[in-house]
Amino acid sequence: MVEEHGDTQQLRCRVGEFVRSRVMPYEPVLDAGGPAAAAALRELRDRARQEGLWALPLPVEQGGQGVPLAAYAELAEAEGASDHGPAALGSAPLLDVTMLERHGSDRVRDLYPKRLTSGGLRACYAMTEPDTPGTDPSLTATRAEEQADGSWTVSGRKWFVSGAAEADLVTVLVRTDGEPGDREGLSLLVVPTGSAGFRVVRELPVFGASGQWEIGFDRVRVPADHLLGERGRALSIAGERLQLGRTLRCLRWLGQAQRAFDLLVARANSRSGSRGSLGGHQLVQQHVFESLLALRTTRPLVHEAAARIGAGLDAHVEVGLAKVAAARMLQRVADAAIQVHGAAGLGPDTPLPALFRTGRAARILDGPDELHITSVARRVLRGHASETA
Repeated sequence: MVEEHGDTQQLRCRVGEFVRSRVMPYEPVLDAGGPAAAAALRELRDRARQEGLWALPLPVEQGGQGVPLAAYAELAEAEGASDHGPAALGSAPLLDVTMLERHGSDRVRDLYPKRLTSGGLRACYAMTEPDTPGTDPSLTATRAEEQADGSWTVSGRKWFVSGAAEADLVTVLVRTDGEPGDREGLSLLVVPTGSAGFRVVRELPVFGASGQWEIGFDRVRVPADHLLGERGRALSIAGERLQLGRTLRCLRWLGQAQRAFDLLVARANSRSGSRGSLGGHQLVQQHVFESLLALRTTRPLVHEAAARIGAGLDAHVEVGLAKVAAARMLQRVADAAIQVHGAAGLGPDTPLPALFRTGRAARILDGPDELHITSVARRVLRGHASETA
């Protein structure tokens, strides 16, 4: 239980130290994938368990440590300073465990959440389809046909699915009724990836980095009790997941931006030339100032979104603001750090290229900036109109 860990700040320090001293040295191996990466991840997970840092935000009844979202928000920044931190510390399945616990059948809840929490299973989530705007789920064409025995057969394709190649389960948005363009008739099914007809089509490198995949379903048979929630009610479940997921990613982007900022400052202080240290130049000082300003002004937005979700309140506006601000902030801080490093910031000796890549991709993946800008603006305008009517 969280009470056993004492002060949240102390726990954050322990998480941060674990990520810096244990996870970051392994990043080149983990980024490369393959058997060596799998062995390294197992070692890190064993160490996290030994140090009492495993599955901190996961439910106690599923084998986690029950840290509530408000407290975990503080830890997620430190944990997310490395892309591999959540997987190494066992918090990566939080979204899937939460969704399956809230909306899964008795059998789904018996089969999967505890094994996901323990690290014995991995899951992924598939919504977006090739040649279809990811901002409009009503255009979903992947179809699930109900069979006489109540089971389903799924056919279609999804892409930009994180971690699909290693996943044991994929929760997939499917059309159970209607035609593409209808907002009704969408459902969520939990599909074991070992099922006949499921295949990994290809990897989709993002600026050269691995992790995203295209997957296919060719009449994949799915048990009736693997439907999440009610038939045709997928968008409410998906919206709930997206709010929490986007907020968690924003918290981790804060951690990555802080890492880039620390590298920027260290470089400015340590690098000297014929005209003195880099930190003595006004343009470098401007990079430091603007980066710190971006971090300090974004952090409250992200934590406000986390607080509202943790309290069970509507957070559409707060999450939209946080997502756009955090993605822009990470790209800006990483870019400034690269600029101050010069050519060294472009090569393999620092994590800056990966941090910049994450920041740039963040402005498209999980909903592009434009989606969140228009969604937030419309909500604000409608709210103002109703108050003055």
